[in-house]
Amino acid sequence: MTDVATGATETGPRQRPRVEGGREGEILDATVEVVAELGYDRLTMDAVATAAKASKATLYRRWSTKAELVVDAISRAKGCPVPDDVDTGSLRGDLISLSCEDGGFTSEMPMSVIAGLLTALHRDADLQRAFRERFLAPRIDVVNRIYARAVRRGEIAADVDIELLSTTLPAVIIHHAFILGIEPTDELILRVIDNVILPAARGSQAR
Repeated sequence: MTDVATGATETGPRQRPRVEGGREGEILDATVEVVAELGYDRLTMDAVATAAKASKATLYRRWSTKAELVVDAISRAKGCPVPDDVDTGSLRGDLISLSCEDGGFTSEMPMSVIAGLLTALHRDADLQRAFRERFLAPRIDVVNRIYARAVRRGEIAADVDIELLSTTLPAVIIHHAFILGIEPTDELILRVIDNVILPAARGSQAR
């Protein structure tokens, strides 16, 4: 049964129609570029429509708010791919591969997107939740698998807080990038891995 006023059915809300052909991908790509350039706060549907050469009506038929559009865009962006699960045989090798290749901390697009969202994430609960569930979750899953294998290989001591350890590398790199203004480089990533992550992974064995 359908509610005439809302378009909803007994099984849930009406699904918004997808944009035909390759236009949806073009709109999402344009959205990512606008986020990276202007930031979330200054992004408007008008700006995205202009960048994508689409009508604003087309955008609103598919996405009811800019939060929906932005989260959809960054979750599927070509420049922000979910990293492949890497297994080089060592924690060091896995972290280097994850952090220094396409989609890692040295890639311009993922870091630009994060920069564009930072000011809004701490005060927009809906954006924060969607960002965590759709953008961060699959990436955290890859990181968790890397650390789980390191535990099985015996590279991480039993007394180490793995949950804290697994977030340390991105925390340090993001602090350098957005607080200190230091561009992430392979050299910086290696310094953090070799001087912070690996010694901490050895726990009390290293002390």
